[in-house]
Amino acid sequence: MTHDTSPPAEIFHGRILDTPDDPFANGVLRAEECALAVVDGTITFRGSLAEAQRLHPAAPVTIVDGLLLPGLVDTHVHYPQQRIIGGLGMPLLEWLDRCALPEEARMADASHAATVAGEFVDGLIGAGTTTALVFGAHFATATDALFRAADRSALRMTAGLVVADRELRGDLHTTPERAASEAAGLIGAWHGKGKLRYAVTPRFALSSSPGLLDSCRQTLESAPDLFFTSHVNENLAEIAVVASLFPSSSSYSDVYDQHGLLGPRSLLAHNVHPTDAELARLADTGTSVAHCPSSNSSLGSGLFPLRRHLDAGVRVSLGSDVGAGTGFSHFKEGLQAYFHQQLQPDGLALGPAHLLYLATRAGALALGHSEVGYLGVGATFDAIEVSPPPASPLHAILRHAASAERALAAVFANGTSADISRVWMGGAVGHTRGCHDLKHHTTLEVVATSQPSAPHPRGPHLLKGEQ
Repeated sequence: MTHDTSPPAEIFHGRILDTPDDPFANGVLRAEECALAVVDGTITFRGSLAEAQRLHPAAPVTIVDGLLLPGLVDTHVHYPQQRIIGGLGMPLLEWLDRCALPEEARMADASHAATVAGEFVDGLIGAGTTTALVFGAHFATATDALFRAADRSALRMTAGLVVADRELRGDLHTTPERAASEAAGLIGAWHGKGKLRYAVTPRFALSSSPGLLDSCRQTLESAPDLFFTSHVNENLAEIAVVASLFPSSSSYSDVYDQHGLLGPRSLLAHNVHPTDAELARLADTGTSVAHCPSSNSSLGSGLFPLRRHLDAGVRVSLGSDVGAGTGFSHFKEGLQAYFHQQLQPDGLALGPAHLLYLATRAGALALGHSEVGYLGVGATFDAIEVSPPPASPLHAILRHAASAERALAAVFANGTSADISRVWMGGAVGHTRGCHDLKHHTTLEVVATSQPSAPHPRGPHLLKGEQ
């Protein structure tokens, strides 16, 4: 007698929406009432429930309430800043002095950092984020705590030690030598472990000496597949200070370019005020940009020139930023991105497919994760169930939506983290809303059929802070 030793399968059935092809390049929203077969965390079949059950007769069937979407991808978010979200009513420099930099300095306390790391990772996953590019802390112990929390959770994360050696308050400074040594230790411990990767992370050019940026390039070249991330062109005053600090550079992004830090595994946040020459160079080098619309609105940084980026061939995805941003939810970020385009004379008309793509597949590709951001055969099953609580407005809207496009638009217009009932990462449930019990997933015994349905800008006079 032979025994089947293949991994067990699980079948998911419901209304599934994704954007495997770029809607900015004629891709469309894929919306089907169908089934997915998942084996060892990977989607092996997409089609009718009857065929899925024929292929896997013993597999349990999980019925998806509401909508099943790919896991969300956040390409710019600050781990130390979760507790200072909502510092409204202050101009930028006052907000930095009173909120951001003091909280960044508290990460020197290892116990505090470990607690915040757990809160941060839980917050991301609870908002449906299954993949993230994260700004770590200025302290190696705190950044290590972030990696530990992500490793325990199965979050797919790229992150790194944040480094600066001028203009910030002194307790956030490092040296090029120490930055390289501490990065090497973190790379050795975490880069390539499970779903974790390392990103070389100077806070921004304003707080980085040429020597520190050279050290960052050396670290970037020290191991395969390392990423680079920082800020660029967020605020006009910031841009002016960078120009004064690097007079030989032609632009803000040219500072990074001159130090060998732009390339296909580089991602810069914000870029609200780029020159045409900068956009051309970002495209030539394959550097991506994280658009952080809520942060840009909160700080009054400006409206993101999405059309200019796309016309130049620059890849764009979404970042929540935090805590200049207003929370982790990419539904909110998508809505804010839509608003930013509506308010510009040359803004792009964004539909629900564009918003879903920016929040999922675009970020996955920017981070080199070809296996996530969509729900097709060969993809990793990172997914979220959007099932609003009964009696909520979104619940009523989804019940009566005339089309998948209308339903998805309502999710971005009305949805919050509270509307996400379950989150799967690599096929395993990583989060459930209180009303969902993991022990009570629905299992079908009969065959059914399915039919397709229709850092912010900073001035040096402030950033040195209190020593």
